[in-house]
Amino acid sequence: MREGSGIPAEACGVVGVFNHPEASKLAYLALYALQHRGQESAGIVSTDGKRLFVHKAHGLVADVFDETILDRLTGSMAIGHVRYSTTGSNRVENAQPLVANYHAGVMAIAHNGNLTNSEELRSTFERRGAIFQTSTDSEVLLHLIAHSSATDFDEALRLALMRIKGAYSFVMLTRDRLVAMRDPRGLRPLCVGRLGDAWVVASETCAMDIIEAEYVREVGAGEILTLDASGMRSESPYAHLKETFCVFENIYYSRPDSVSASSKSIYEIRVDLGRELAREHPVEADVVIGVPDSAIPASIGYARESGIPFEMGLIRNHYVGRTFIEPEQRIRDFGAKVKYNPVRGVLAGKRVAVVDDSIVRGTTTGKIVKMVRAAGAREVHVRSSAPPWVYPCYYGVDTPSPEELIASRLSVPEICEHIGADSLGYLSIEGLARVMPQAEGYCMCCFDGDYVAGKPVHFSKSILEV
Repeated sequence: MREGSGIPAEACGVVGVFNHPEASKLAYLALYALQHRGQESAGIVSTDGKRLFVHKAHGLVADVFDETILDRLTGSMAIGHVRYSTTGSNRVENAQPLVANYHAGVMAIAHNGNLTNSEELRSTFERRGAIFQTSTDSEVLLHLIAHSSATDFDEALRLALMRIKGAYSFVMLTRDRLVAMRDPRGLRPLCVGRLGDAWVVASETCAMDIIEAEYVREVGAGEILTLDASGMRSESPYAHLKETFCVFENIYYSRPDSVSASSKSIYEIRVDLGRELAREHPVEADVVIGVPDSAIPASIGYARESGIPFEMGLIRNHYVGRTFIEPEQRIRDFGAKVKYNPVRGVLAGKRVAVVDDSIVRGTTTGKIVKMVRAAGAREVHVRSSAPPWVYPCYYGVDTPSPEELIASRLSVPEICEHIGADSLGYLSIEGLARVMPQAEGYCMCCFDGDYVAGKPVHFSKSILEV
């Protein structure tokens, strides 16, 4: 993520490894590949069939784990998680996977997504005397299972999943099984791969590539996939719902080297978004540049379709962490400058088309326009390969409030003036739909306000504390 850019925080990343003697090490490598989905905390839980072993902490994957720690995470099954907080604050107890001991044994879960009825369920449990260890919505699933009247774990899990609403891809670990599950609309991604006799589940196929696992298929919308000593079994206990995969996974969240459920590479999809953007919003320019790194494929597509040369006009500093120290003597637009630097030889005296993947708050976009002008550009034309972001997302993405979303309060001409561009063009919702692989349905709630899985019901603090 471009910290401070106004781009929403990524959804989290999950992984599960079944039937491999180095399960925790494979999970570690897979999490390394999923680091872009969350940089707040990382964790792995493994089992040797008797005990669960856990290690999690704040920080990047490479900082949280070392060889000594991984050697202690023994067993042939493991699940892992990288987190950026959506529900629940940035507290160490919110780091996942979450582990719970209860009357029927022990279980651990890792969650990508957001439950829209978690506050309602949490309030119900707390009034009955239940104690929650975290402030994250994911813990609700543990309580639903632990308090279930069902005597069979599989039935308890089914009943629990039928009570939660919203978006989720869960991986769950007990002493003797690994379970992967997606919500009935398939809002968040989850795929299955194979490595010899071992099975792997992960948020994206790039996590399969790093461990040389073969991508097999997606976990289906509403599917519960169980891996245990008897093999793999699948069930879909929910009523059929129209699949509505998060379209922003294809626009921004997923790594470009991952493959979509339609078996088309994310890179190709983003190049095609740039092509469609050039058809909808052509411009007379001398050079096309992209805001690195996420907008580079779309800018390449824009350049190819328009015939305008593509150049690397902005260079990103990849070594900027989540926080940095600003000198006492204030430097204008310091946050943007520490991350990007313009290439004057590319920009000076040119009419420049700047392609970005989206515009959320507009703050950093305006700073980039100023930066490109300061490097000598004669004109700066901004193009977004996503439609105007008008509505907040409640399905696992940490988006700003409507008041902070620039497109919810300003028209396109007003946004253009606000960011200081000579022109501004957004990809249309219709153009976005034309580019997306038609094998899937999509959730576009951030663009059209159609909340396919409903909005969350918020309870006051006093109710939650009853």
